[in-house]
Amino acid sequence: MLPAVSPVVVAERVTKWYGPRRAVADVSFSIAPGEIVGLLGPNGSGKSTIFRMLTGYLVPTSGRIAVAGHDVVEDSIGVRRAISYVPEDAPLYDHMRVGEFLHFMAGLKGLHGAKARAAVDEAAERLDLVRVMKLTAGKLSRGFRQRVSIAQALLGNPDVLVLDEPTSGLDPHQVIAVRDLIQSLAGRHTVLMASHILPEIEKIASRVMILLDGVLLTSDALKDAAPDFRLRLSADASLESIRAAADAVAGVHDIVAAADEGGRFLVAADRRPALAADLLSALVGAQIAVRELTELRPDLERVFLDLTRQPEAAA
Repeated sequence: MLPAVSPVVVAERVTKWYGPRRAVADVSFSIAPGEIVGLLGPNGSGKSTIFRMLTGYLVPTSGRIAVAGHDVVEDSIGVRRAISYVPEDAPLYDHMRVGEFLHFMAGLKGLHGAKARAAVDEAAERLDLVRVMKLTAGKLSRGFRQRVSIAQALLGNPDVLVLDEPTSGLDPHQVIAVRDLIQSLAGRHTVLMASHILPEIEKIASRVMILLDGVLLTSDALKDAAPDFRLRLSADASLESIRAAADAVAGVHDIVAAADEGGRFLVAADRRPALAADLLSALVGAQIAVRELTELRPDLERVFLDLTRQPEAAA
């Protein structure tokens, strides 16, 4: 049996007051190493406040936050070594060349000489910045400014990356480039990103938390909406023959014919990594021609609207 993996980010009953206004209310969550987690919520819901507490810019009024085992209040320096933050407005020194800025940031993170050069070169290559290294930041497009901000965050190989609205204001090509970059970070870094754009969160994140008026409504919106693992199957066979072939696959609960057209089925099963592969193997072994076998995910927009309307309905 594999040992349990300790979370790299832990928030326990965190509350933040700004004078008489409560911005975050009793929020608790944890994030495992290598996860890409989306924090979704309308503007003013408390996303940026949570990020600023995670990174040590703000102190919680009550509750506890730890990053990579470091408490944000008792060991803020340890937290800042383990985490990198990219705020929404991508702040850069406009008079500095991109290369100068990245070397400056590397020095702030304790990288000097050959180590700094290697880290800057790697970040520039990953972010496709080699061609703009001699340009001043003030001459960069918004898309390149965002890339430079993410590049400086990667310097020093932090455990956690916090990205606040990373695709805000970008054109469609820039959005796709940033999205692909964030997805490439999974596994090597833990990523927590905020957005109010539902399709972007849905495409990037493996788990979605929803925040409204400082209250965390769910720490896994898609799982809460559909706790069962479901697959869409398209095959040239009858329902009876598909059920017979799948009978030996552990974890398959039920298979029903889809209502829309013939040859399409819905499979309800346990959520385990090898289930789809085992089912496909069983179907092929029974000489059933499979055209499609894909996981069905709930509609995040519907989940978001259902959750955020609950307080209104109860009022």
